[in-house]
Amino acid sequence: MRLPRAEDGVGMVYSPGLMEDREKQQEDLQGLEKKVGELEELTDSLDNVPEEELVGTLNEAVELLAEINAGIEARLHTAGDESREIGALLGEVDFGPFDEAMEDHEQRERTTGEPGG
Repeated sequence: MRLPRAEDGVGMVYSPGLMEDREKQQEDLQGLEKKVGELEELTDSLDNVPEEELVGTLNEAVELLAEINAGIEARLHTAGDESREIGALLGEVDFGPFDEAMEDHEQRERTTGEPGG
């Protein structure tokens, strides 16, 4: 039994939507990295903040942490959605031909003692 190969007409599928999603994810990640940088600068400056400004500076740090947390939660939600989508797609795939080929391959290895033999 011959399995289909890429040369048989199975090609790559291009989806502009996926590329746009990837660009948005990169922008979101860069935004998170920028906020983390701002938070690091803020924490580094805490020693030099006058006492009367300390509460305001700490409030600013809490706001940055909330924004960072919201961004991370959004990315986790997106990753969960993508994982479920991939799981659903894999659930529809017929791995029968692949499993048969692997069983044949393993059987040949057991009988000849050589990989792929």
